[in-house]
Amino acid sequence: MAQPEPVLAVDALVVRFPTADGVVEAVRGVSWSVGPGQVLGIVGESGAGKSVSALAVMGLLPDPAVVSGSARLRGAELVGMAPRVLNRYRGERLAMIFQDPMSSLNPVRTVGWQLAEAVRVHHEVSRRDARSRAVELLELVGIPNPRQRARGYPHELSGGMRQRVVIAMAMANDPEVIIADEPTTALDVTVQAQILETLHRAREATGAAMVLITHDLGVVAGVADEVIVMYAGRVVERGGVDEVFYRPRMPYTQALLGSLPRVGPDGSGRSVPIPGAPPSLIDLPPGCPFAPRCSFARADCGDEPVLRLVEPPRHQVACHFSEQVASAWGGSGEPAARAVNGEVSGGRS
Repeated sequence: MAQPEPVLAVDALVVRFPTADGVVEAVRGVSWSVGPGQVLGIVGESGAGKSVSALAVMGLLPDPAVVSGSARLRGAELVGMAPRVLNRYRGERLAMIFQDPMSSLNPVRTVGWQLAEAVRVHHEVSRRDARSRAVELLELVGIPNPRQRARGYPHELSGGMRQRVVIAMAMANDPEVIIADEPTTALDVTVQAQILETLHRAREATGAAMVLITHDLGVVAGVADEVIVMYAGRVVERGGVDEVFYRPRMPYTQALLGSLPRVGPDGSGRSVPIPGAPPSLIDLPPGCPFAPRCSFARADCGDEPVLRLVEPPRHQVACHFSEQVASAWGGSGEPAARAVNGEVSGGRS
């Protein structure tokens, strides 16, 4: 069966930031795509390049950034598009939910005014109709007393409610793609679940594809169709949720899974932190960037590994020892914990 054409396709995306110390290679040749109604999860530690790649697609990076490669929305090239033209895409066909809702909302404007403005920027409607649409959106994302809340200011809402307002703003014009950048950060577990449910309702209401960016693999486990794992500005593993979660082939992916909190039969949980820290993205040394933190790394690792297919139809990994890595994984998280601490055979020599 032929796969549907992607709504948003990113190919060989590169983002560089010139600094006094050298050029930061924040994103190094990243490629991914998302189809109609699909959810793509992008995971990795802070500094992996997740948010920078999304901001590059949206054309929201500051002037010193140098962006190359391709990002096509239904065939329209976004990279290098004139700002005035790109403004017609942002908010209408391509929307973004930012990490901190308070910094996304105007503190001196009511919530309803801001939602109505998002509608009127892209559509010729009356103020009254735009206000009605604002109340409708607040009700859709599950905010109680939406008409009253529309007259309130952002500081009068809880963190979870503010995040729902930002989601409502992203939904305002029924976009084709919604990019959600860490939408559950700093929220407690109960509110996280509510926000994920709100995102699900947003997808159902708009039919949009979604790119969900997070450092928490648990967030994407139940919602994503495909997952890509980023490290040091590159994609190091990609595949379906079951492939990546149950049969990870990259030591970094295993380490991320091993660091998740787990509850044992006796009520205790054990998570294993990943040793070391991500590398500086200025003048990266040759070879695999994860090697200093990886127990599988050897002196003959050679050049930086490229993504290759290890399990049809779509499971890809960038690792020289993916077969040995796979054999060390038992699915419980404990093999990953042992692997990153050098307790499995085939470790560093």
